Amino acid sequence: MTALNLGRKRVAIIGGGYAGMAAAVELAAAGVQVTVFEAGKVLGGRARRVERASLSSHNTSNKPAALDNGQHLVIGAYSELLRLMRVCGVDLEAAFLRQPMRLQVEPDFLLECPRLPAPLHLAVGLFRAKGLNWGERWALIRAIQVAKWRGWRLKKDVTVAEWLQLQHQPATLISRFWAPLTLAALNTPLELASAQVLLNVLRDSLGGRRAASDLMLPKLDFTDLFPAPAAEFVKANGGYIQLGQRVKSVHGNTGGWCIDGGEQYFDAVIIATAPHQAAKLLADSNQASELAQQLAAWPYQPIVTVYLQYEADVKLSQPMLGLSDAISQWVFDRGVTHACPGLIAVVISAQGLHSGLSHDELALAVQQELHERLDLPDLVLQQQVITEKRATFACTPDLVRPDNRTEIAGLYLAGDYTAGLASMNANGFEDARGEYPATLEGAVRSGVKAARAVLKDF
Repeated sequence: MTALNLGRKRVAIIGGGYAGMAAAVELAAAGVQVTVFEAGKVLGGRARRVERASLSSHNTSNKPAALDNGQHLVIGAYSELLRLMRVCGVDLEAAFLRQPMRLQVEPDFLLECPRLPAPLHLAVGLFRAKGLNWGERWALIRAIQVAKWRGWRLKKDVTVAEWLQLQHQPATLISRFWAPLTLAALNTPLELASAQVLLNVLRDSLGGRRAASDLMLPKLDFTDLFPAPAAEFVKANGGYIQLGQRVKSVHGNTGGWCIDGGEQYFDAVIIATAPHQAAKLLADSNQASELAQQLAAWPYQPIVTVYLQYEADVKLSQPMLGLSDAISQWVFDRGVTHACPGLIAVVISAQGLHSGLSHDELALAVQQELHERLDLPDLVLQQQVITEKRATFACTPDLVRPDNRTEIAGLYLAGDYTAGLASMNANGFEDARGEYPATLEGAVRSGVKAARAVLKDF
């Protein structure tokens, strides 16, 4: 974005996660002076680096490995995240292990899209899908093609479970493909998840350009992947990053916006926190009382990441594997991506039978599954379980999501839960075809949209 004559404009951004830092970069690039207030000591929000000195990494530098509070996946369709990473000078080849779409779910399912032009890559991938009989294979092809013919739109949003029933999808296909995919993309169980939002994801990945379906496995922790370079970009453009500062109050008057009663005033404020935290900041506002109540009651789903440290020679057959009909859902080899030999990360999305287990019980159950299903050793050197109870919003059908503009002039929202997270075309302009789930791309798009709303109002 071309810098405008906005040097005297100041914007406060509350929250240094992916949404907040995306808004900060977009505004800083336009010449606005940005100040980011982050309560934690590390940027990234719900996708951040977590230091765990007690977990031996066996990495090549002999230093304790930085973990992530969740193992997120990036795909080639995440156009806005990748664009802003380039703006901040990130080398994408160094940041990601990029490979064509490969969804391998044990015991025997494999969907692999070759490096062919779209849509031929998808057609070949579906035709060659392994672990399915011809009836199941045809059911999968038919469901995706019907969705594509209908423009990836439903007349009425329903749950994924209901949509799969309408598409006559066999139980085996659901357990090996649809359930792992839905949990990975929406972090919401099939019985609750929005079928329309799932189709939006499929539209931009499997239904998009060939490269859009690429899997991009981060080789950096999630703070260094984008928020930290974004902070350097903001500071290089005259902005400020305030870590360890939890904002407790936001007040506006004729002079501008004041943070925690400070003397500095801002022309606009973007609240880029989780919904329940935004609700607390809006609680004292009569104009936003209804919005505050909506956000205070926002539905969430958790994500649990189980880190298991094996001997350094322990590896997975692929950098990422799925397990069907198991507590463990997606398994990542951080020896391949993060130079931490023997370190395996297991992601368990949404609520389920595992929710009632203690961390030790869950780690033991996961360890046994990996031993039985993937033939990993039954000896684990160390373990670490990280739970994000409010990792994402529950992506349910027809969920009413707030706009980035609030009813209060100069006050905006940013976050993956906001409305209108439309696709971006090649020129970076919105293509209003629907909303995204709680993903890194969804957060980034909302931050960009909030920033552009600020610039437009300026």
